[in-house]
Amino acid sequence: MAMADIRGTLPAPARIAAGGPTTLRAGFIPLVDASILIAAAEFGFAQREGLTLDLVRDVSWANVRDRLAFRQFDIAHMLSPMPVASMLGLGSNPSPTITPFSLGRGGNAITLSARLFARMQEATGLSETASALDNARALATLLGVMREAGELPPTFGMTYPFSSHNYEFRYWLAAGGIDPDRDVKMVVVPPPLTSDALAAGAIDGFCVGAPWNMVASERGVGRIVAAKQDIWPSAPEKVIGLRPDWAQSHPDTVSRLIVALDAAARWCDRPENHDALAEILADSRYINAPVHIIRHVLSGEFSLDARGNRRVIDKYFVFHEGHANYPRPSKALWIYSQMIRWGQAGFSDAGARAAASAYRPDLYRAALPSSAMPQDEDVRIEGLSETDRFMDGFVFDPAHLKAYAEAFPVRSRLAQDRGVEDV
Repeated sequence: MAMADIRGTLPAPARIAAGGPTTLRAGFIPLVDASILIAAAEFGFAQREGLTLDLVRDVSWANVRDRLAFRQFDIAHMLSPMPVASMLGLGSNPSPTITPFSLGRGGNAITLSARLFARMQEATGLSETASALDNARALATLLGVMREAGELPPTFGMTYPFSSHNYEFRYWLAAGGIDPDRDVKMVVVPPPLTSDALAAGAIDGFCVGAPWNMVASERGVGRIVAAKQDIWPSAPEKVIGLRPDWAQSHPDTVSRLIVALDAAARWCDRPENHDALAEILADSRYINAPVHIIRHVLSGEFSLDARGNRRVIDKYFVFHEGHANYPRPSKALWIYSQMIRWGQAGFSDAGARAAASAYRPDLYRAALPSSAMPQDEDVRIEGLSETDRFMDGFVFDPAHLKAYAEAFPVRSRLAQDRGVEDV
């Protein structure tokens, strides 16, 4: 069904707020994980709730953060750690930010340059079908060879210091025995520039959201070595960020926004809608990438490199299923544990409370029926199930957050020095 036909089948608006539609200016970065926000604007879900979403494409997460803080945006597509960092007072402009809605799970991958991957194979005999952990260990072996030869360490790109990409890249490296702060160099690269930076030799690898990993692999400049599902399948990815004072002043608007996003998330999850979704995402106003790549990403069909090696990841993107939109505070606390692990923050009880306060299930619960809610606790042990394990076998118990952060054999020397301190 063509996109115009789908729009034509949408029901009339269910209700319009008194005084007419409310316009919300929303910042976003051109990534597939902005799908729910884009679908809500393009396919009538916001309109049905009396909302108009004015979507503004931005170039960096720092810009999005600042424009939300300075009230140029009402809401924003944000990295899941950004509200946590803001509530901890971290970063250059830590304006308080909360999230009542997660934009789903999945979408990230780690890509190394084709040249670096070929050297890993030469040094270790690494197979084309090696696991994410085997790839990390092979890189560790190669780094040892490079050090002995007096070579400079590779440079790896991620999108923002307080990002799932940074923490997942570090988690993958450390699981292979690599110290991200000493054995490699980590730099910030905006998502749309990663493929070009890899092709130019400015970086040797990156962790970023779709579709930019597959863009690099199809160009023949990169090899995908790990996906988000390999590291921790339910790791929080992107969220909707709001200023807490704005949310408090506009409770009805927040509820209507959550209802619209919930409907859009359900629609995005259905495979029969992926052709229409890919078509609109490929538009120059949004991601501006080949529609066939976006369609493959939505299906979890990966071209790992330009030599025909492929992989299919079931549910690579989950937009709604399994309570993927629920802003669970234990996930915010896991993010805080990684900030502690890598020396960005110290542990304190006040810090744990501040981190948990960034994720607001109360706002989600107020907007949607109780039948849509998860039945377990908001703060739970993470990584217990067979389908949701961390790649190194660790389990995260928020009740023992400090001990968890200190138990990793690879962690920041700064974290080891600072120990417990107020945040």
